[in-house]
Amino acid sequence: MTLVYITCKDKKEAEKISMHLLRKRIIACANMFPIKSMYWWNYKIANENENAIIAKTSEKNFKKLVKEVRNVHSYKIPCILKINAKANADFEAWANKETS
Repeated sequence: MTLVYITCKDKKEAEKISMHLLRKRIIACANMFPIKSMYWWNYKIANENENAIIAKTSEKNFKKLVKEVRNVHSYKIPCILKINAKANADFEAWANKETS
C-alpha cells in the first residue's frame, strides 16, 4: 500500500483534488485535514494555513497520481510525498479493488 501526502492551499482545493483522484479510481480514499506550514519560498520563510491530503493507493498508481495532481493543483511546485505502508490484509484488498 502507498500513502501519498499532498499539501493544498485550502479545503476547497483539497476536496477538488481528492474528488478528481477518486473519480479516476487512482486512489481508494482520502483523508483531509487543516495544517499550519512553514517553509522557504522566494527567499523568505512562509507561515501559512494549508490543508493536507493523505491518499491511499497502490504503488502502481503513484506515477498516474503525480501526473493528475500536477494537472489540477494550483501550486507551481506541489508537495506530493510517497510513503510506503503496510495495511491489514482486508483493507489493502479493498483499496486494491477500488483502484483497479
